[in-house]
Amino acid sequence: MAVNKLALIRYKTIDDCLRNRFRKWTLDDIIEKVADTLYQLEGITSGVSKRTIQADIQLMRSDKLGYNAPIVVKDKRFYAYEDPSFSITNAPINNADVDKMKEIVGVLKQFNAFNYFDEMSDMIARLENNLYKSTKQSGNNIQLESNKLVKGLECIPSLYQAVLNKRSLLIEYKSFKAHQAQQGIYYPYLLKEYRNRWFLICKAKKRPGILNLALDRIVEFQELPNEDFFPYRGVDFDRYYDDLIGVTKSERDRAQKVILEFTNDHAPYVITKPLHHSQVILTQNEKTTTFRIDVVLNFELEREILGFGECVKVLAPRLLISKIKARLARTFSQYKITDEEPERKTEIQI
Repeated sequence: MAVNKLALIRYKTIDDCLRNRFRKWTLDDIIEKVADTLYQLEGITSGVSKRTIQADIQLMRSDKLGYNAPIVVKDKRFYAYEDPSFSITNAPINNADVDKMKEIVGVLKQFNAFNYFDEMSDMIARLENNLYKSTKQSGNNIQLESNKLVKGLECIPSLYQAVLNKRSLLIEYKSFKAHQAQQGIYYPYLLKEYRNRWFLICKAKKRPGILNLALDRIVEFQELPNEDFFPYRGVDFDRYYDDLIGVTKSERDRAQKVILEFTNDHAPYVITKPLHHSQVILTQNEKTTTFRIDVVLNFELEREILGFGECVKVLAPRLLISKIKARLARTFSQYKITDEEPERKTEIQI
């Protein structure tokens, strides 16, 4: 079991190296990286031999594990994937792996009743469903929210290791507003999900404050082992994001009392699925129910409110009222038809 585990760590590390297009990888570079990963994850100080890594590469190239990795040597020195999009993580798993994973899921289900595992319930159900579906023992028995078109999910394992091991990163990032991607050094602190979109919470070397980088906007990244890591010294992130809907927040932002009035035909949805854990009911009458939440004012909060349309009215604070009114006015102006502009019929072809 231990040998299999170490082998998997080696294969995954080699795969991470060959997928990293930032640098060229010699055999010695790969050996050094694998040895470093084994030390970080397993505390192994003896390193790894050249013969072992050469055998691993040959095995990854072969069909024995189902990888068939297109590993080539360029300029008689540098190892790379001939297909830049290839990864062994995309390879199908065999029946033996499925059986072993079923055993693991079975063990996890035994622990699911304990408080520490409360947040894993949906994950365990998803794993079990996918395993049974992969062996065609049953159809799809559970559908959890997912978006297979979301980009950047393949970065999560490597970024998680960087967060865990406190490693500085060189990241090439292209925001939606930028004309071209920019490179910078970042110190990763946390991976955070919001509505099926993942973010890296970090600090830039040349900028103050905490940033969130959307994983789907990260072009490439690599660890910088020789770059000193700047540790996070702020409040615990569970507390930092406790007063927030979404991920957008600066260290100066503070929660405000947000008062929302919902029509009674929609209030039950808000009661059964609270907008935030701070939510309380203030008043109820024949037509409306008024709620209060204590959260930071940000873009995600505005989008959440606007999503309820005519069923909600913001009563406080004034700043949020002004923002919502302005956005609704701009929305209304897109549908407004003036006397000078006759209504146009738009044909939509599907």
